[in-house]
Amino acid sequence: MRILFILILILQFPNIWAQTNPQKKDTIQQKTEQLKEVVVSGNTILGSRFEVKNKTGSASYISEEDLKKFSYTNINRVLQTVPGINIYEEDGFGLRPNISLRGTSPERSAKINLMEDGVLIAPAPYSAPAAYYFPTIGRMQAVEVLKGSSQIQYGPNTTGGAINMISSRIPNKFSGRASIAAGNYDSRSTQLTIGDSYKNFGFVTDYFNYNSDGFKNLDGGGNTGFDKSDYLAKFRVNSNLDAKTYQSLTFKIQYSEEEANETYLGLTDEDFQENTFRRYRASSEDVMNAEHQQYQLTHFIRLSSSLDISTTGYLNKFKRNWYKLDDVNLGERVSISNILSSPQNFPLEYQTILGNENTQEDAMGVKANNRAYTSNGVQSIAKLRWGSDGLQTLEAGIRYHEDDEDRFQWVDRYAFLNNELIRTTVGEKGSDANRISGAKALAAHLLYTIKVENLTLTPGLRYENITLTRMDYGTNDPSRTGQDLSIRENKVNVWIPGLGANYRFSNDFSVFGGVHKGFSPPSNTPGQNAEESINYEVGTRFSVKGLQGELVGFYNDYQNLLGSDLAATGGTGSLDQFNAGEVRVSGIEFLLNYNLLYNKSEKFKLPVSVSYTLTDTEFLTSFDSNEDIYGVVTKGDEIPYIAKNQLNATFGLEHKKFEVNLNSRYTGAFRTKAGSGSIPENFKVDSNFIVDLSARYFLNENFTLSTNIINLFNTKYAVSRVPAGLRPGHPFGINFSVAYGF
Repeated sequence: MRILFILILILQFPNIWAQTNPQKKDTIQQKTEQLKEVVVSGNTILGSRFEVKNKTGSASYISEEDLKKFSYTNINRVLQTVPGINIYEEDGFGLRPNISLRGTSPERSAKINLMEDGVLIAPAPYSAPAAYYFPTIGRMQAVEVLKGSSQIQYGPNTTGGAINMISSRIPNKFSGRASIAAGNYDSRSTQLTIGDSYKNFGFVTDYFNYNSDGFKNLDGGGNTGFDKSDYLAKFRVNSNLDAKTYQSLTFKIQYSEEEANETYLGLTDEDFQENTFRRYRASSEDVMNAEHQQYQLTHFIRLSSSLDISTTGYLNKFKRNWYKLDDVNLGERVSISNILSSPQNFPLEYQTILGNENTQEDAMGVKANNRAYTSNGVQSIAKLRWGSDGLQTLEAGIRYHEDDEDRFQWVDRYAFLNNELIRTTVGEKGSDANRISGAKALAAHLLYTIKVENLTLTPGLRYENITLTRMDYGTNDPSRTGQDLSIRENKVNVWIPGLGANYRFSNDFSVFGGVHKGFSPPSNTPGQNAEESINYEVGTRFSVKGLQGELVGFYNDYQNLLGSDLAATGGTGSLDQFNAGEVRVSGIEFLLNYNLLYNKSEKFKLPVSVSYTLTDTEFLTSFDSNEDIYGVVTKGDEIPYIAKNQLNATFGLEHKKFEVNLNSRYTGAFRTKAGSGSIPENFKVDSNFIVDLSARYFLNENFTLSTNIINLFNTKYAVSRVPAGLRPGHPFGINFSVAYGF
């Protein structure tokens, strides 16, 4: 904190100096809109709701004001208002979300493009895309979601779509915000943001911390929460806004650190019913320690009114060690997933994790999932517009990217003595996994937009050239001398076409649709095929007397779906992918917005928003898999962890002095293992209906008081059966906050 405040004071020196400069900010104040356009060009994929309305594919834009309504720090709750998104929770706080777009595999959000400020943000987007790091949603100013044909600009995953989170922007004038919130379970959050712009310089700094003692009750006592701090700074130098050739150079630096007392150990069905928020004693040593660093340097140049180029060099570093219970060995190793799914088959192992009696030495294995990730590259996008009012646009982009995952893992053995976990054997580092997976990728895209009267067409083409490698040093070479080194490589070379169209019958009614190739990279297993599909969508956007909405139908025809061996889904954690054959995913997305007091009141608004998603999945081939959530798959089975029906409704009451918002969502039951027909109870997560409530009171233009309640009716519900056993959703939570902005 002290470092941050010193940084802010240093950064404010130009502000003090500018008090004596009569030219301070004159140019910026006169040309705010031009500056906004420059900012938007640098880090967004949509930029505003206006752009959403004119897209030839399905898209959603969650604005800063939308995010403030509930001030969620959980990305799952933010995204559940967007149709077409399937999510299953894990920890109740959204630290490691599992997000699916249009039926893609949701595990660790590995099959969608996750971006921050237009740059891939997964730890290793090509070689190890599982999202064990996720940006802090509490410090974001907007969230953009792209689906359909227009998202082929963003790769490598083009089947489901892309999510771009926009961090704090450099403001146009001296401004800032400070907020503090506190609630039950000793949950707290603090944010401090300050920034300014001058004629040729701008900056913003952002500090965000959120933490909680957790809502689960560890047998024997202990913290089951987390503490995460996030630091961000951006600096921009630029030419005069009225320069013949405008240029800017923006440097972004971000750092976060996290300690989360989280576990893969859930509950048996019987224990979940008896005590939903219980945590077994054997998980008392489980903890995730993580650090993330991000560096970006973006150069923007406007060569003319019709041509601009944005180029970004980036480096992301992430290291983490998730130290967590993995198995019980009383003569034969049994995974915690098998123990909790079938406690009747492993009664001694089940009693062991309860920790009520002393055990033999080395009875339990606690794995140090120690990994380091690097992701770096350079990307450039040029946009050329010509014709009256920019009737034609050509966007050309190119990116060279490298990433890697370094696994150096070991397993310590533990025993219970007097109800305490005692380490009995220290594992040799590298003895569980000792390998480096990497990727090098060259990607390029062209997107041509042409407007002919009321018709807009966007043909596009993407190219991906990927080399995936793995160097495995074996489990007996901690020094990595290479004595048992094995190397494997897999190469992919693919063209990804797409075509989108939008026809405006009037300013209030349009029809859009498209077709594009879906793609997701394979693993480094030699000869393994990529995930491929042909995706279709057709929809309409309408606005009638204040009633605004969107209705979309989609159909994804997979020629080859890839599954992943993740510990997070009950697998071994090797990250190896396997062919899941032909699959069909189809569905409907519906969104409706309306102010019930439209044309009836100027003082009050009663906004209502309703969204619905129907997702229907079906395997078209049969296969066998060692992955827990797939198992033996028969033609006609459904994909696990995809809810068929989801409904979200938001109601608000708005006045210039206050506002109240209520968000309710229904998530249908879903199966946790591939199958068809009625869902067996032991492979099922029941449906749930959850209500959140928020209220804000504006004391004046600077001070805001607010309260937020999640799970208003304290509904007890399960969210998943992975990584191991049933896991609960967040119970009733309330916090109160005060914010000051200027």
